[in-house]
Amino acid sequence: MPIVTIDKAAGMTRRRFLTTTLGLGASLGLGAIGLPGRAEAAFNAEQMAALRKINAYFNSIRTMQGRFIQFGPNGEQSEGVFFLARPGKIRFNYSPPVKMDVVSDGNQVAIRDNKMMTQDLYPLKKTPLRYLLADQMDLTSSNIVRKLIEEPDLISLVLEQDSAFGGGSLKLIFDNKTYELRQWVVTDAQGLDTSVAVYDVEIGKPADPKHFKINYYLPNKSLR
Repeated sequence: MPIVTIDKAAGMTRRRFLTTTLGLGASLGLGAIGLPGRAEAAFNAEQMAALRKINAYFNSIRTMQGRFIQFGPNGEQSEGVFFLARPGKIRFNYSPPVKMDVVSDGNQVAIRDNKMMTQDLYPLKKTPLRYLLADQMDLTSSNIVRKLIEEPDLISLVLEQDSAFGGGSLKLIFDNKTYELRQWVVTDAQGLDTSVAVYDVEIGKPADPKHFKINYYLPNKSLR
């Protein structure tokens, strides 16, 4: 089936773009949120062992790149490539006809409209991306993990999400043997789901610093 991509005209506002696409960010940091102890109290020894292995996997990653495909709540689809360098830096390049890119340079997150040549800027620390891009994470001492679901090939974590852009929940889906991230599903405060699957992922490949540059001379529409 061909990929039917969407653009701003199809209803993808910048705020919606950040809270759904970058629901990725709410998925992976987690160590800076919540009160300690809940994960240990909620899960058995086998589940805690799985959480520790997921921790170890993500904390070993300094750079990552690959492709992604996104499925929106109304059935719309889009795709592109991403580049990540921890701590603090990530880029999402959407394939045409989507005309938006997302870049974090470690301080700010820019959602850039390449058609209008404008952008919205948000402090990284106020977006869900701050968790993904944190230097370290610790799922075992965070109260954000609500549920762990084990299947023959997959393991899923259901997380609570509380960010500057509203609450909701997020499901992370991992390979049950390698603990590699396969997909995540963001459920926003209105109950709408957006899922993102990653593939062709490369770990440890040097990241080009140019990927994470923000043009601060572009008009910042978030200030209007």
